Amino acid sequence: MKLTIHELLDAMWQDYLALTPDAKPIHQLFADLNQGTVVNDHIALRTFNLDRVSLDKIAKPFLEAGYQAIDDYQFPVKNLYAKYYQHDNDTLPKVFISELKVEELPVHCQDIIKALVAQVSEESVRQQGFCYSGRPWHVSQEQYQTLASESEYASWLAAHGFRPNHFTVSINHLRFNQAHSHPDIQSVNQLLLDKGYVMNTSGGLIKGSPDVLLEQSSTLAKEVPVNFTDGTLTIPGCYYEFALRYPMPNGQLYQGFVAASADKIFESTDVVPQGK
Repeated sequence: MKLTIHELLDAMWQDYLALTPDAKPIHQLFADLNQGTVVNDHIALRTFNLDRVSLDKIAKPFLEAGYQAIDDYQFPVKNLYAKYYQHDNDTLPKVFISELKVEELPVHCQDIIKALVAQVSEESVRQQGFCYSGRPWHVSQEQYQTLASESEYASWLAAHGFRPNHFTVSINHLRFNQAHSHPDIQSVNQLLLDKGYVMNTSGGLIKGSPDVLLEQSSTLAKEVPVNFTDGTLTIPGCYYEFALRYPMPNGQLYQGFVAASADKIFESTDVVPQGK
């Protein structure tokens, strides 16, 4: 039976919680401060640019639900391409989908990725829930480590498969302590730090600025145990993001993304310590 878009998004949220130990308590923290409501700004998904699992295939259930592609972005240093999708119903989160340009990695990494994707059935990709179906292939620790040496993105995707790698709290919709305006991103970050959450500091604690109409921050993905064909490794899972949007000259909030900021947000799942 086909899920409604709200059911699909809820199923993605439940899958995400399983890989993000911090998410539930953080969500509850903001819900308690915000009269029970936390609005999700956007969800992000990852894939490879191989035809069987390409970005357009991952986007299909969202397009069928009325989402439209709005803009695209290039991340040359990380060998990534991305698009974001938006629905006319502005209570629905934006969807940000990125794909790894496999051909830009060393040949031995390309071979690993192609072997993984070859294990995916075309029928499974056509299923509405493929975007949160998890890992559809067998992968070894050695393959994971080989990919990690060239691309953290590739190794994360090889280990975890298809699922949201983050949800995002809309700071614009927070109203702490009955205040009439939303908090700034500094106070949101300080609240999280005071509660002991570890934040992504790559490129600074806050990515972006009012000048580019978007400020973002995120937790660092906590490590979770992942089973491989030859044992278990504890590696980064998913993370939680926080976004504050600023009004454009026409008075409407900016809805897009900033490539330079997103580039650093991707590093929330890196194994390597932050501070670059």
